[in-house]
Amino acid sequence: MTYLDANATEPLRDEARAAAIAAMAVTGNPASVHGAGRAARRLMEGAREALAAQFGGRAADLVFTSGGTEADALAVHGLGTGRRVVIGATEHDAIRAAAPGADILPVDGDGAADLDALETLVARGQALVCLMHANNETGVIHPIAEAAAISRRHGAWLHVDAVQTVGRIGATLDGLGAHSMALSAHKMGGLGGVGALLMAPEAAAALRPLILGGGQERGRRGGTPPIAAIAAFAAAAGACRAEDPARLAALRDAAEKAAQAAGAIAIAADAPRLPNTTSLALPGVRAETQVIALDLAGIAVSAGAACSSGKVSRSHVLAAMGLGPLAESAIRVSLPWNATAADIASFIAAYRDIAARLLRSAA
Repeated sequence: MTYLDANATEPLRDEARAAAIAAMAVTGNPASVHGAGRAARRLMEGAREALAAQFGGRAADLVFTSGGTEADALAVHGLGTGRRVVIGATEHDAIRAAAPGADILPVDGDGAADLDALETLVARGQALVCLMHANNETGVIHPIAEAAAISRRHGAWLHVDAVQTVGRIGATLDGLGAHSMALSAHKMGGLGGVGALLMAPEAAAALRPLILGGGQERGRRGGTPPIAAIAAFAAAAGACRAEDPARLAALRDAAEKAAQAAGAIAIAADAPRLPNTTSLALPGVRAETQVIALDLAGIAVSAGAACSSGKVSRSHVLAAMGLGPLAESAIRVSLPWNATAADIASFIAAYRDIAARLLRSAA
C-alpha cells in the first residue's frame, strides 16, 4: 500500500514509538503523591514544557485533551461564553458542531478567509473567532496574522485550529498572534487519542472546563492523562523540527502536475498551501469512485476529511469555495512525513490509468 492520506493521520514516527514504549514502564498515576506517581508527573510535565516551548506558549497554559476535536470544543465552549462566535466557512466539523449557531465568515474562490467580512463581523461586539491555520481538505493557508490583528483591534479573541500545520510548516501561538491554538499528536506522527489546547495567559485565566472530574489539568479538564501517548506527543513534535517542507512540496508538485496532465483540476493550486497537500478534481467522476479505484490499485487517498470521507455528500469546504458540482469530484492527496519519490511514482502510474478509464466511462 502506498499511503497518501497523511491529513487523516500520519504514520507513527520512530521517536514517538520509542518514547511511548519507555513511558509504558512508568506505572504511577500522575495525581498520586507516592514515588511512582511523581515519576509519572515528571514525565507528563516534561512533555508539557517541551510542547509549550515549541509552540510559543507557557506550560501552565497548555491543557492536554483527547485530541484536536476536544481541543476545538474546549476553546469554543470554554472561551466563547458571553461572546458571539464567528467561524470560517471551511472550518473542520469539530468547530462547526461545537458552534451550530455561529456567524459564518466567508472565503474567496481559493478558500482563504475574507478579511473585509471579518472586520465587519467582529465590529458588532465581543466575539470569539475560530479560524483554522490551514484547511485539512485543500491545504490552503489562511492569513492568520492579519485575522489576529483585526480581531485584537475589535477586542475579539482568536482561536486557531493548527492541527494540520504545526508539524508541517511550523506554527506558534505567539507568532500567529492567537489567543488559543488546537494541537493533535497523531497529525504529527504521534499516537492517536491525545492533543492539547495551548492558550495565551488571558485566555487561560478565563477558560471554563468542558469535562469535569478529578481536578486534573489544574481543574480545566478532568480525566486521567495517557502518559505514554503524551510522551510520544512531545517526541513526535520534536522530530517535526527536522522536516524539510521543500522536499514534500517538490513531491506534491510532481504528483499534481502528472494528475493535471491526466485531466484533473488542481484546486487552489496558486494559493499558499501546505507543502504536502493537493486537492484534485476529475470532472464528472465522483470522488468515492476515484478513492475506491485507487485503493484497489494499492494507493490510499481520501475524499475530504477523514471523519466524513465515508459519507456520500458534497464537501462543505469546496462548496464554500463556489466550486459547484466539481466539489463532488475532488479527492485529497496528502503526503506523509516519510513519503518517497517511489510513492509518488506509484501514485502517478495508477492515477494516469484510472483517470483515463473513468473519464472514458463518464463521457
